Amino acid sequence: MTALSVNLNKLALLRNSRGHNQPDILHYAQRFIELGVQGITIHPRPDERHIKQQDAYDLAKLLKQYPQIEFNIEGYPSEAFLHLVETCMPTQCTLVPDAEDQLTSDHGWDFTQQLDILRPIIARLKNSGIRVAVFLDPDPRQVQLAAQSGADRIELYTEEFARIFSAESSGDGTGEILRKYKRAAVLAQELGLGVNAGHDLNLQNLPSFLSIPAILEVSIGHALIIECIDRGIEKVIADYLRICKP
Repeated sequence: MTALSVNLNKLALLRNSRGHNQPDILHYAQRFIELGVQGITIHPRPDERHIKQQDAYDLAKLLKQYPQIEFNIEGYPSEAFLHLVETCMPTQCTLVPDAEDQLTSDHGWDFTQQLDILRPIIARLKNSGIRVAVFLDPDPRQVQLAAQSGADRIELYTEEFARIFSAESSGDGTGEILRKYKRAAVLAQELGLGVNAGHDLNLQNLPSFLSIPAILEVSIGHALIIECIDRGIEKVIADYLRICKP
C-alpha cells in the first residue's frame, strides 16, 4: 500500500490571506486523519507565507495523539529549519533545494555538487531519530549519489510526469516518462532507498504513476485541496485512498 500524506500548505495560505484562523489547520489535519489518511505534510518557508513555525509546533503536539500518523516536514536545510525539525521531531524530514524566495519546488538536489554538504545534515537528522528523504529528479546518476548520502528515501519530483500526462492525448509520451520514473524508482530500491513521490499528482494521474511498484508514500496538497473544493473532502479522500490500496 502507498501511504497518502496530505500537504496542508494551501490551507495555511488561504488562512493567512485573511489574518485570522480560518481555515483552522489543526481542525483540518484532524479531519483528514479521521477520513483515513496515513500522513500529514507541511513545507514551512522562511517568509511564512503559508505554514508558520507555530503551525509546525502545534501540529507536532497534535500528532502525538495519533502515533499511527506520519508527520513529514519538508524544506531547505538552513540552520533555522533544522532547529525547527529537531524541536518538532517528525517521523520524516524531506530535504528540498528551495531558494528563500522560491514560489514552489521545481527541481531536485544536484548531488554532484551537494553530496558533501548534505551528508552531515542527513547524519545529524538521523542521529536524532528522524527518517530523511531527499527531493530528487528521476536521474539515475542522482539516484546513485543519493544512495551514498545516508538518506533513507528519495522523493521523486513528479512535475514532469504530471505535465506530460496532462498534455498527452495519445499516451505515448506518458508511457515514456513513466518508464523514466520507473527506472529511477527501481534503481533506488535496488540501492536500498525507499521511494516517495510528490508534486502535481492528482486523482487523474496518480493511478498511472502508481503502476510503478513499491512507492511508499505520496504527498499531495495543491491538487487535493482544489479537488476537495470541487467535489467535497469526504469523496476526494476516499478516492485517493482507493487508488493507494495495493
